[in-house]
Amino acid sequence: MTKEDNPAGTPVEVLPFVIGGSLVGHSSFAPAGGALVGHSSFPESFAHCRRVARRANSSFPLAFRLLPAGKRRAMDALYAFMRVTDDLADEPGDPAVKRASLDRWRAALAAALAGRYSHPVHPALHDITRRFAVPPEYRSAVIDGVESDLEPVRFATFADLYPYCYRVASVVGLACVRVWGVRPGVEPADATAPAEAAGIAFQLTNILRDLGEDAARGRVYLPADEMGRFGCPPEMWTAAGGAFREMMRFQVGRARDYYRRAEVLPQLLSADGRAIFRMMCGTYQALLDEIERRDYDVLTRRVRVPRWRKGLIFLSAWPVKWELL
Repeated sequence: MTKEDNPAGTPVEVLPFVIGGSLVGHSSFAPAGGALVGHSSFPESFAHCRRVARRANSSFPLAFRLLPAGKRRAMDALYAFMRVTDDLADEPGDPAVKRASLDRWRAALAAALAGRYSHPVHPALHDITRRFAVPPEYRSAVIDGVESDLEPVRFATFADLYPYCYRVASVVGLACVRVWGVRPGVEPADATAPAEAAGIAFQLTNILRDLGEDAARGRVYLPADEMGRFGCPPEMWTAAGGAFREMMRFQVGRARDYYRRAEVLPQLLSADGRAIFRMMCGTYQALLDEIERRDYDVLTRRVRVPRWRKGLIFLSAWPVKWELL
């Protein structure tokens, strides 16, 4: 950030923010997912977002290291926004109360984009929105997506599931493309279709990994018509069942099809973007590989990518960043 944007340490306006049914006054920063707050500077906001990202149990913050400092800070801000939004939907409590919290978060986001901040991520998020021309509707779509998780989830067809995947994953990828940048002569709009496909692929992978855990919470993301086709409704899921494995094989095949649709994306991105996308996409595809290797057993234990394989994927991204590949 330059001094023209905001002199280092200059306070920015921060308003009280109601979350979880309580009003937090002007005091100090709260943990991720909590409310703020007091008067903060832009550097403090970016520092807060960095702490949120580093505390996360995710491979994404590791991937951020492939980016230069300015883009890395922007990714921290995007990630922190996602973390807070997810926490509002996933924390225990009455769905009506959580819906009200998301409504307040949505309104606070609109105010933040007008320069009125009420959460520690707001100044940083507002800055990157302007700096990288990230369309505000992307973040609104994310809130809409997580809000749909507040009640038991069911989708009749894949056509019904697709908008959900778009809102919680594709729009995040579209925002990331704005931060990463595209190659000279390429417009961000040129990357829209493959970036959207990548988001769908990532979310389908998440759905398959978390199938058992989500079902225990009343969330069944697989389309009902497809479960019917394979004769495999949730109450009949068993890792040892042939019908379940056949259904999973079909779902993995669809996810891989969306990865293929995203294959053109690296050709459109900057070197930084190609490197971080290589790591993210490689990690998610490795997760699909693990699901297949375990014969589609996602019910008895959580499927994870081994640390050594994540490390190799991370190392393979550096030559891409340096344009050696």
